Amino acid sequence: MKKSALLGCLGLLVVFLLFTGLIGGCSYNGLVRKSQAVDAQWAQVQNVYQRRADLIPNLVQTVQGSADFEKSTLTQVTEARASVGRVTLDASKAPEDAKQLEEFQRAQGQLSTALSRLLVVSENYPQLRATENFRNLMAQLEGSENRITVERQKFNDVARDYNVSVQSFPTVIFANLFGFRTKPYFTAITPGAETAPGVKFNFK
Repeated sequence: MKKSALLGCLGLLVVFLLFTGLIGGCSYNGLVRKSQAVDAQWAQVQNVYQRRADLIPNLVQTVQGSADFEKSTLTQVTEARASVGRVTLDASKAPEDAKQLEEFQRAQGQLSTALSRLLVVSENYPQLRATENFRNLMAQLEGSENRITVERQKFNDVARDYNVSVQSFPTVIFANLFGFRTKPYFTAITPGAETAPGVKFNFK
C-alpha cells in the first residue's frame, strides 16, 4: 500500500516536472522570438536615422553654395549631427536602459530642431530653393522624417508586445529566471517631438 502511494507521488512529481518544463520551454522560446523582433525593429529604427544623417552633408554642401547663407545655422546643423554620432548604441540590440534611449532621443531631437531651423531660414533664399539638388534633398529628408516616425511607432508596438509577455504570469517567472528585462519605449521628450518636422516647401 505504501509502495503504491509512493509510486503515485513520484508519478505526480514527474508529471508536474514535465508540465513545468513544457511551460518553461514554451515561455522561453516565446520570449526569445519577441526579443528578437524588438532587436530587429531597433535595427530598422537605426537604419532610418542613419539615412537622415547621411543626407545632411549633401544638404549642408548645397546650402553653402549660397555665399550669404547664415553660417550659424549651418554650424548648428553640423554640430547637432556630430552629437548624434557621439551617442553610441548597439545597432543589433535594442537598448534596455531607458536613460540610454532618452540620450539617443535627445541628440536626435536636437538634430531635428537644427534641421527645422535650416529649412525655415532657407525660405529667405529663393534661388537656393529653386535648385533641383536642393528640392531633391528636401524630398528625401521629408521621406526620412516620415520613415522615422513610422519605424519608431513599430518599435514601440513590438516592444509593448514583448513587455506584456515579460510581465505576464506565468511567463514572468521564466523571464526573471532567464534574465529577460523590459525594453524602454520611444517617448516625446519635448512637446510636439512625436511629429516629424515640417519640411514641405512651395517651390513655385
